[in-house]
Amino acid sequence: MEIERKFLIAASASELPAGPWTQLRQGYLASGPDGEVRLRDAGGALTLTVKSGAGLVREEREIELTAPQFEALWPLTEGRRIEKRRAVMAAGDLRYELDVFEGALAGLALAEVEFPSTEAARAFQPPAWFGAEVTEDVRYSNAALALDGPPDAPPADEGVAAR
Repeated sequence: MEIERKFLIAASASELPAGPWTQLRQGYLASGPDGEVRLRDAGGALTLTVKSGAGLVREEREIELTAPQFEALWPLTEGRRIEKRRAVMAAGDLRYELDVFEGALAGLALAEVEFPSTEAARAFQPPAWFGAEVTEDVRYSNAALALDGPPDAPPADEGVAAR
């Protein structure tokens, strides 16, 4: 299970000292309200991932792929891809994954934080440089960004509380 909260960050936050950066490209083979199937190349680490559910808690299964397997499937993701750079930042017992998007999503930056339990996720107090929470806003899922592009309107000012 993946227990994760996601936040927008200000464009200036992408300048924070973090790193090293890993280049990622993701493409979606399937995506819908019940889950997604994606391919990811994270600096040469090739995976096929199946996620089910949405929001704070999701089930996730991941398998490694060989380069020929990945390249055979990659063309099937045409029109459903994202590119971003990722830096991982230590934060006590937690880690923040800072994603700075490129291409059609340039200017968008998100921070994701994974937790060992839903209780820990609910108790988390984000640092001041985190912006609005978008955990429950499906427009900010990577699959939705790949399919629909950036959201037209920002999330509501009050953010979205984790459930």
